[in-house]
Amino acid sequence: MILSDDQGWGDLSLHGNTAIATPNIDRLALAGARLDRFYVSPVCSPTRAELLTGRHHVRSGVYSTSAGGERVNADETMIGEVFKRAGYRTAAFGKWHSGMQYPYHPNARGFDEFYGFCSGHWGNYFSPMLEHNGQLVTGNGFITDDLTNHAMDFISQHVEEPFFVYLPLNTPHSPMQVPDRWWNKFKDKELTQLPADIKQAKLDHARAALAMCENIDWNVGRLLAKLDELKLAENTIVVYFCDNGPNGDRWNGGMRGRKGSTDEGGVRSPLFVRWPARIKPDTEVTQIGAAMDLLPTLADLAGVEVRGTKPLDGISLAPLLLAENVHWPERMLVHSWKGKVSVRSQRHRLDHKGNLYDMHKDPGQTQAVNDKQPETLAELQQVAERFRRELLPRHGAAFDDRPFVIGHPDATWTQIPARDGVPHGDIQRSNKFPNDSFFLHWTSLDDSITWNCEVGKSGTYQVELFYTCPAADIGSTIELSFNDSRLTGKVTEAHDPPLEGMEHDRVKRVESYVKDFKRMNLGTIKLDAGQGTLKLRALEIPSSQVMDFRLMLIRRVAD
Repeated sequence: MILSDDQGWGDLSLHGNTAIATPNIDRLALAGARLDRFYVSPVCSPTRAELLTGRHHVRSGVYSTSAGGERVNADETMIGEVFKRAGYRTAAFGKWHSGMQYPYHPNARGFDEFYGFCSGHWGNYFSPMLEHNGQLVTGNGFITDDLTNHAMDFISQHVEEPFFVYLPLNTPHSPMQVPDRWWNKFKDKELTQLPADIKQAKLDHARAALAMCENIDWNVGRLLAKLDELKLAENTIVVYFCDNGPNGDRWNGGMRGRKGSTDEGGVRSPLFVRWPARIKPDTEVTQIGAAMDLLPTLADLAGVEVRGTKPLDGISLAPLLLAENVHWPERMLVHSWKGKVSVRSQRHRLDHKGNLYDMHKDPGQTQAVNDKQPETLAELQQVAERFRRELLPRHGAAFDDRPFVIGHPDATWTQIPARDGVPHGDIQRSNKFPNDSFFLHWTSLDDSITWNCEVGKSGTYQVELFYTCPAADIGSTIELSFNDSRLTGKVTEAHDPPLEGMEHDRVKRVESYVKDFKRMNLGTIKLDAGQGTLKLRALEIPSSQVMDFRLMLIRRVAD
């Protein structure tokens, strides 16, 4: 199951984009079934929640893309668990974006193997810091190539066993980084399907995104070739889709909306499903489908029992993919983000402002038909109002009382990043987008960083910090506390690398730049199970600052 990040419906040559060549994805689509109208959420974490659980993301506790709001509730059963129970070897390689600490971590959600990162975006795509089953490692080369390599290696190791591989790639999400091989094709390319007066920065952003999509296509080709080489292609189901609309102004088939929008262009995605043994080539499905349909659909196709889940919102699309002659009832799909609600039926869309559009005649949503279709308008309005009344009232940060878990009984390692922390005093975040940010301007004894935490298991824990500090500022004494437990240590080694990322960016980024943070052993601390505030503060600052702080890595060393 291959998922791209911020690739729009229009970023494929199959769909009519004349600037791009995606021959491998196009062949994948034509070799199996393709859904003409497949829908995801307006942004990435809700889509992931829906495909992983088979349920609308609002039910699962997901309301944001960072700072804990991306976590799928621990009592939800995920697709990895469904297939693992059935005897499959399971793996996830890439951008998880559904929770970092246990019980939200992919290794806690049914995936035997995980390699990638758990945040919503990453700050560097060339040999970056990544995670392998809880331990921090360094990636190997361009991240999309690296993740694909891991997927192919996993498949090669499990040729004789059933496997479920989830490959959530993190491109073409910004920062816009792509190797020269693909960028050189696009850096001066004329894009004739864009407005002639588009500004240079947006033009280069579109060029970079298309270059990243061609790199994805190359990797899809390598993956399909590996299945051929291993003689697995005939009986392996391959799924390809995207997590939301395009992340910039580029051609998207004339649809209104882009990433973040509940309009058609923000939520329509390709969905291609190839299974040579059962799905006929060039099968086109015209009925609407959604990301939450993937869990029941894939389980149905594979003959895997779905058990232990909460009631699913998704339905199995298997009869449509297998071209079985079945009666298919009308259904309604609700798209929601930041309080905006849109409803899609087979033919119509009600937008978040209450305007009704006939999507067959007006795919660009240019002319509302409220007066011409009053009965249809009333029907879709009723669906939207019921959703607002039943699901939205207790949805959002104000109702999230889930602490970040340290030392879950099933976990050895726990990451506590700056992303999830709350700065106090004059401490600043390196960027307004928290996901791959760090804290800086830590200059006062009144400054601190806190996390609302719960220790899952009492024990002794080793604490490591990832930091930078100029030579002139070493010597600060810092304290880590949780309830009555205290640990103090001193910053004794200088490490002052420059900011990184801009050297690889094809367009000026909006996210934080990154650094090569140094790993420092702070010591061990005894933590008792229970809730409390994890707090990091300075007891002594001999010079101008304490450090720049990226994350803590906490490991249970004794019960």
